[in-house]
Amino acid sequence: MSRTRIAWIVLLVLAILLPFFFSSYRVTQFTLVLAYAVAALGLNLLLGYSGQISLGHGAFFALGAYVTAILVAKSGWPHLATIPVAAAICAAAGFAVGIPALRLHGLYLALVTLGLAVATPQLIKRFDGLTGGTQGLAAPSPSVPGFLDFLADDQWLYLLNLAILVPMFVLAAGLVRGRVGRALVTVRDNPIAAKTFGVDLAAYKTRAFAVSAAYAGVAGSMFTITVGFVAPESFGFALSFSFLAAVVVGGLATVAGAIFGALFIEFVPVYAADVNEALAAVIYGGVLILFMYVLPTGVVGLARRVRLRPKQEGERDAVVVDRGVAGGGAGERVRAQ
Repeated sequence: MSRTRIAWIVLLVLAILLPFFFSSYRVTQFTLVLAYAVAALGLNLLLGYSGQISLGHGAFFALGAYVTAILVAKSGWPHLATIPVAAAICAAAGFAVGIPALRLHGLYLALVTLGLAVATPQLIKRFDGLTGGTQGLAAPSPSVPGFLDFLADDQWLYLLNLAILVPMFVLAAGLVRGRVGRALVTVRDNPIAAKTFGVDLAAYKTRAFAVSAAYAGVAGSMFTITVGFVAPESFGFALSFSFLAAVVVGGLATVAGAIFGALFIEFVPVYAADVNEALAAVIYGGVLILFMYVLPTGVVGLARRVRLRPKQEGERDAVVVDRGVAGGGAGERVRAQ
């Protein structure tokens, strides 16, 4: 068994045990981290692997959250049954956004998607008959099943969200390591070469948008399941920037990085407010800038460098020795030193 697989198993075991060692408030925070991690992973599939910038993923997150809230509150659907519906609707919305995005690149695409994020709260307020408008919409969280009555409500919601997150991460890991992932990276790095090798640029870009939006929709459903209430104020355009920050902090084009990025955007603002509530945003921005200066490749990028450094040093030593041998025994002198 590979070290990576062992590390993932250990991490999963720790994640399962986590809610039994923290207070209810802290467990709720970790539950929100799970939802944000799925959203950040979806954005990373788009930004890190296909190279398309989106500042509107908060809109897809909101759409998924409201789909679950509406189906639960107005139609009496089970919470879990709403997740595939939210994913499908958000995927369709993402595909629709991805079509005009084919003609846009860089900052132009970012501005278009930013407009989507800014408009979403206003659209929610406008359709108040369906969404509850400014008053919001209550969708009570699922209660603990009878056979798990030893769990507290917060522990149950955490484990439920963890059970949703795991297959989403497994699916993403399989996607990026296969033919689709290689095609997306080629599209990102060299579109001309990708087209030469027969990669359909339009198909891959629009599908990347659709999959990314579907992930954001699932994350929105997880948010509704956790909080039990949705309102327009929860989905301002700052949410999209938070997801972007999570991607960069965790590491571009990584799967595990979404977890570290979600921890950052959930806990750093809280600790910043504890230091000085009036300057919380300033402290948060300063920490983010410092983080990017110290770890430009994100947390996972640092872990990769640390893991590969002994191997690289060993390769350099081997090269020095080989050159020394070729030079008539100098390698022995280098080794002795």
